[in-house]
Amino acid sequence: MDRFVKAETATRAVGTADVTGGDVVLDDLIAIVHEYDTLYDWAAEQPQPRAMRGRAPVFVATLPSCGIPVVVRHGWHGGVLAPLTADRFRRPTRAPLEMGRSAALRAAGIPTTEVLGFARYPAAFGLCHVDVVTRYVADAADLGMVLAGLAPFVDCETALSATQRLLMQLAGQGVIHPDLNVKNILLRPTFDGIEALIIDVDVVRWDANRAPVETMRANVARLTRSVRKWRTHFGCDVTDARITAFSDAVTAELSSAAHSDTR
Repeated sequence: MDRFVKAETATRAVGTADVTGGDVVLDDLIAIVHEYDTLYDWAAEQPQPRAMRGRAPVFVATLPSCGIPVVVRHGWHGGVLAPLTADRFRRPTRAPLEMGRSAALRAAGIPTTEVLGFARYPAAFGLCHVDVVTRYVADAADLGMVLAGLAPFVDCETALSATQRLLMQLAGQGVIHPDLNVKNILLRPTFDGIEALIIDVDVVRWDANRAPVETMRANVARLTRSVRKWRTHFGCDVTDARITAFSDAVTAELSSAAHSDTR
């Protein structure tokens, strides 16, 4: 069964653009595109509470009427064809998919950011540009920042423990993230500790019938490769022994949970 249901949204035309969003944010997004042409141009003009980067600058702003703080990013291709394809996409783009998967994952209890809406604008050759709006997660840092010692609110061991809990949740639901890297795990403080969220979820594969151990193996392998690559480029103090210990710990926890379920 397809777990990635369509999110409850509406789409409205604004000139040559189209804007999609839920009831709470749709009027704001429409008004912004009407005045500024694109959501990204509007967000770029707002005072920034912190620097953020993806493949290009990512901006934080507050929607003017509903008052929701958001992150606005412009869509860019990655990979070897990125210099050719740049920021041009075939419709419908991956934005609707990301929005639906975000909603489905959160409904299943897996922590991830909330995609609130997106806007598409015409480009050459029948293609389009796209901006995506997500709810801003305050006081958060990705796992890469933590490992590099750039997130003073959380230490490495606490972050890895939170990541271990996230991996257990993913394994229990059969969710594989084929690009699970240190930049796609977000850590945030909560009232009772640190929570790890999975982000960039448009690429996830969800199969509830997949054995949890297979899901865990795939996610851990991808993440540990990313940690080693991050260490090479940024010099964080995560030894091979610590990476192996982390991998062994999540595997042991999964085995223990499976054994308990069979009693």
